[in-house]
Amino acid sequence: MSDDDVYLSPEELGEDAPAGEGEEGDEHDKIQVFPLNKETIIDGLSLLCQTGKRLEHAFIKLDLKDKALTDIVAISSYIHIRFLDLSNNYISDLSPLAPMTHLLWLKVDTNSVTSLKGQPLAEFTFLQWLSVASNQLVDIEGLVGPSLETLILSGNSIQKISGLQSADFANLVILELRANQLETTSGFDLPNLRKLYLAQNFIKRLEGLEKLERLITLHLRDNQLETLEGLCSEMKSLQYLNIRGNAIAEGDALRSLRLLTNSLKTLVIAENPIVDTLIYRPSILILLPQLERIDKEIITLKERTEARRAIRELQEEEEAPV
Repeated sequence: MSDDDVYLSPEELGEDAPAGEGEEGDEHDKIQVFPLNKETIIDGLSLLCQTGKRLEHAFIKLDLKDKALTDIVAISSYIHIRFLDLSNNYISDLSPLAPMTHLLWLKVDTNSVTSLKGQPLAEFTFLQWLSVASNQLVDIEGLVGPSLETLILSGNSIQKISGLQSADFANLVILELRANQLETTSGFDLPNLRKLYLAQNFIKRLEGLEKLERLITLHLRDNQLETLEGLCSEMKSLQYLNIRGNAIAEGDALRSLRLLTNSLKTLVIAENPIVDTLIYRPSILILLPQLERIDKEIITLKERTEARRAIRELQEEEEAPV
């Protein structure tokens, strides 16, 4: 072990101390952490490419995951890096990355980032893929990404979405916010977004979805929805809707599905109370006769034929003179 090695106790890392131990704790309960050094960086470098300056070449990929890092100041001089993995460390400050303006791909999963405000994200004008999953974020203030195509913020404590505007995220097509603390879908002004993953939140209300005109996939599994009110005809591209594991219990709660008649192909609705109290597949097919799959099961020809017959009978009843 060198003189630069550092040991942090669970308390210093924001973790609970083991029961029955004093302030000191046992030596084996402390976690060994390291500041970043040149040798560690060299070990993680790969993918040699031309830099654009005549015959000059540089490594553009750097893997520093699982290195017990807290301090990454030494990374600042590696300005040609385009692919950087810093996951599974103890990093809270990303400011040393500011000179790395060629970044295309950045993964900072399972670290100690508490805020994006003040982080050098504005410097990464070419960044296309960013993952800050399983950190300690409570909001997205400071988040910018003019070139971002994929953004992953799962496993944080984000309670509200604000600032996700089309002007600042015009290229964003995939957004993951699984396992946060959202209670509503409000705040997404992203007409170019294609896939939105919001599973394992506390969502009770569908709001603000009219701005997601190009959305193809909406994943809302394991939330607290009792109704699908909030789905809208502006979602004219939606093909896949997953509402598995919510609190939908009544057939009337599904009526908003009619607004998706022209686009929806797959509906996942298992593990809702309605599944146990209603013969739900025929009811859904009457609302959405164009569906190709409900849950994992493909719609059979018999089901489709029976649904069309039921639709005709309903139409005849409505047209019959009183």
